[in-house]
Amino acid sequence: MCNNDPARFGTDNDGPRDRFARERAEMVHQQLEGRGIRDKRVLETMSRIPRHLFVPEKLRKRAYADTPLQIGEGQTISQPYMVALMTEMLDLTGSEKVLEVGTGSGYQTAILAELGRFVHSIERVTSLAHSARQRIAGLGYTNVEVHVGDGSLGLDFEAPFDAIIVTAGAPETPASLCSQLDEGGRLIVPVGSQTLQRLYLVEKRRGQLSTKESTGCVFVPLIGEDGWKT
Repeated sequence: MCNNDPARFGTDNDGPRDRFARERAEMVHQQLEGRGIRDKRVLETMSRIPRHLFVPEKLRKRAYADTPLQIGEGQTISQPYMVALMTEMLDLTGSEKVLEVGTGSGYQTAILAELGRFVHSIERVTSLAHSARQRIAGLGYTNVEVHVGDGSLGLDFEAPFDAIIVTAGAPETPASLCSQLDEGGRLIVPVGSQTLQRLYLVEKRRGQLSTKESTGCVFVPLIGEDGWKT
């Protein structure tokens, strides 16, 4: 399980750490609560996790800005509000086995690890998977496994999942991921073009899938067999 001791993140009582603590609090108040995020567990988790440790050092002064940031290999760490919104939509209680498609920096992964029981995260870029794995382990998480592979196909050998979150835009809801959703489970996925999508919430009830549309969004393309081919 994850180590829930906040001290593992270090203390915010001097210099840059104190500044990051203030910026993190402002992020939660202005960007999240100010836009309607109400899940107390999501807000509390994002108020503690040091987002600045998940971005390149040269971008740390912008870590809590209201924008996605480049993390290398053409990938991004998502806008804080979008991270919070998608996490809130999953409605995690702490008992779930979660699949994350698109590990990226590992920031969303850490949030899921705090809120769910176990997280399987899959990343197609080996270097990003390796750095995220080290970063997550360094913060004390033991309920996360990072895989390298085609995230659009999910992880059939670990299915079913109680919750699935896709952090890249798909041309349509990936059939492979739908098939790996457990009864009562939820899937959050951006669906649309390679430049503009809408969030879809897919729920499985009595063996049937229902889909609801949420807000517009912009994510990098989901590359893979059940995503964009190039």
